[in-house]
Amino acid sequence: MRQRRLSLIDRLISETDTVMRTLANRGNTAGRESPSTGHSDAELSDRERRHVARLMRVNHTGEVCAQALYQGQALTARLPTVRDEMQEAAAEEVDHLVWCAERLRELDSHPSVLNPAWYGLSFALGAVAGAIGDKVSLGFVAATEERVCRHLKEHLKDLPDDDRKSRLILQQMLEDEERHGQNALEAGGTEFPRPVKQAMSALAQAMTRSSYWV
Repeated sequence: MRQRRLSLIDRLISETDTVMRTLANRGNTAGRESPSTGHSDAELSDRERRHVARLMRVNHTGEVCAQALYQGQALTARLPTVRDEMQEAAAEEVDHLVWCAERLRELDSHPSVLNPAWYGLSFALGAVAGAIGDKVSLGFVAATEERVCRHLKEHLKDLPDDDRKSRLILQQMLEDEERHGQNALEAGGTEFPRPVKQAMSALAQAMTRSSYWV
């Protein structure tokens, strides 16, 4: 019997559960233990705790966007190998999503209320990039991860020196994101021109600034 090939609509429906789990911040399970496990929390002042929570909220929103980006690209990617790579990277991004959510709870904070809007925009951008072509899609991943790594490095510098738990999480995320970007280029991704990267940076700044506060 011939195996039925999933249509675009079929694949869209199959992603619904992932979308709901991502936005509801429930049901996701990390494949790896959080790097902060086993480490005691730092004695942070109220001001430091609020600041760290806001930084982690920004990173959590970034991971929501990453899930949407990879899901949108996997939906429209043409080559199965590219689609598989997107899904593999998305699985590691789930780890980041869960780690950030756990850290937010430890800091008595919450995810950004703007996550649904950022998810929708990121999904659309990923789907468009995938529809244009796999080289563009992979290039978009590489350019996105470049922006994410820049933010992570800034946050690592901005964390209180004693906050080892948050630092360990962000360091592992940085290592993973750098690998995702490099893998995308090695798989044939197009290096985006500077004006496109600048536009992406402007969009990333809008996300980080809004998510920091709400």
